[in-house]
Amino acid sequence: MKQRGPGGERPLSRRPTAGEGAGGHAEPGPPRPKIEKASANDRSLDGIIAADKVAALKLAPVSHETEVRLDRYIALLREWQSKTNLVAPSTLPNLWTRHIADSLQLVDLAPTARRWADLGSGGGFPGVVLACVMAGKPGASVHLVERIAKKAAFLREAIRVTTSPGVVHLAEIGDNVDRITGPVDCVTARALAPLHQLIGFAEPLMRQGAKALFPKGQDVEAELTEATKYWNIRPKLHPSRTGDGWIVELTSAERRG
Repeated sequence: MKQRGPGGERPLSRRPTAGEGAGGHAEPGPPRPKIEKASANDRSLDGIIAADKVAALKLAPVSHETEVRLDRYIALLREWQSKTNLVAPSTLPNLWTRHIADSLQLVDLAPTARRWADLGSGGGFPGVVLACVMAGKPGASVHLVERIAKKAAFLREAIRVTTSPGVVHLAEIGDNVDRITGPVDCVTARALAPLHQLIGFAEPLMRQGAKALFPKGQDVEAELTEATKYWNIRPKLHPSRTGDGWIVELTSAERRG
């Protein structure tokens, strides 16, 4: 028989508090959402990249249509970057100025060019950027030559999502003549090889009438000195808008005996 408390009243039973069951034992509550550090970092990087984009498009303005294509390209590149090293991680905050604007400035140096060849396209600079600019222009095409299968797969996807006029060739860089059909107005290569080697890759296309544009760094004079040991050339230098580098322009090259 249950005992009554003082005054004949029943003892008051304690109601379970939040998080306790009927037996008074604590029950696990719903798990708290985890705040991933990577997510915070990504949001911070988003803001940095957005500001960098504004600066880049002041250096190299493009149409709205081209900007939309470039946005799709950058989104894809950031997605793939986690599994395939397309650009140096340290350059991600400056994707637009370091890579996009640096590629866009080539268009002004060959304003009538519609058919381009990019040797060693890698992450798509400048090839995919050029293809985004060329989209919608009659007869435009950009050949992207890349020897690494994973990067070639990325380039194909980039051309697809940007609906740009590009053709990806999975091949050794020196095989470009056999791969590229039809005339080429301008051939380029960025961060691929020393100048004297680039000239060797591009010379067959220059012989067919293509102009060559090679972005180079501050040591361009040393590279030109070395190149003249192997080639008769008349280079024209253009200062880069995006740094202390230079763009080497060539219209012909003749191998020294």
